[in-house]
Amino acid sequence: MNQPDEPLFLARQSYRRRRLGDAARLLPLLGFVLLCLPVLWANEARTASGLVYLFVLWGLLILAVALISPRLEQNEPDLGETDGAGDAGAGGPAASE
Repeated sequence: MNQPDEPLFLARQSYRRRRLGDAARLLPLLGFVLLCLPVLWANEARTASGLVYLFVLWGLLILAVALISPRLEQNEPDLGETDGAGDAGAGGPAASE
């Protein structure tokens, strides 16, 4: 049988970069859902525990973004930038000089 030329699975680095991007896209939605939970507790919980929950959740969301963001920036591929002078005339910072 013929062996396929392309690998069956993605490279590990590419796979991790895509999953981190997925996590970054879902984090605001998860945060919104978790921030809406105290509304469901309105009859059972007190205001103080709801506020503690909101501030702890807020801190955890900030921590999650702080952990994901540098890894996304670190793993960005440098597409088309081999020497840094490839697009100097296309309206970038060098064009305004």
